[in-house]
Amino acid sequence: MALDEVNSLAEPEFVARLGGVFEHSPWIAERAWHKRPFRTVEELHRAMLDAIATEDDKLRLARAHPELAGSETLTPHSSAEQARLGFSALSKAELAEMAELNRSYQDKFGFPCIVALRLHAKRESVLAEMKRRLHNDRSTELANAMEQIGHITRARLERIVDG
Repeated sequence: MALDEVNSLAEPEFVARLGGVFEHSPWIAERAWHKRPFRTVEELHRAMLDAIATEDDKLRLARAHPELAGSETLTPHSSAEQARLGFSALSKAELAEMAELNRSYQDKFGFPCIVALRLHAKRESVLAEMKRRLHNDRSTELANAMEQIGHITRARLERIVDG
């Protein structure tokens, strides 16, 4: 879709087309729509990120994300991203390790560990990052989550909108 088309969409259509960029959070597209027109995809992305204005917004968004190799139903975006690194085809032992990492992270921070999988060539580097981040404090991890979400959503937007 061309950026001109994005700018001409009525709010319901804008949300229908871009509401899935941020995991289970169409409210971000609803807020960003009011910032039109966008001159670049980067400007559109910035408006969407700016819509996540408060600590409560950040937590709401982080909690909407699936766990890596978790049992919940994934969005098509997440499913493809996780499958690329083999998170959808783990052995029993690997599933047990992921379940333990996910539980430890969730217990400590109150939201799932969010990793921009496109920044990783191998699943092992994702696991190493998850283990390293377990040593952080909650505010650092919420900042890390927002940074990772920025990478994830920028790539998603680039696949949807021609800049």
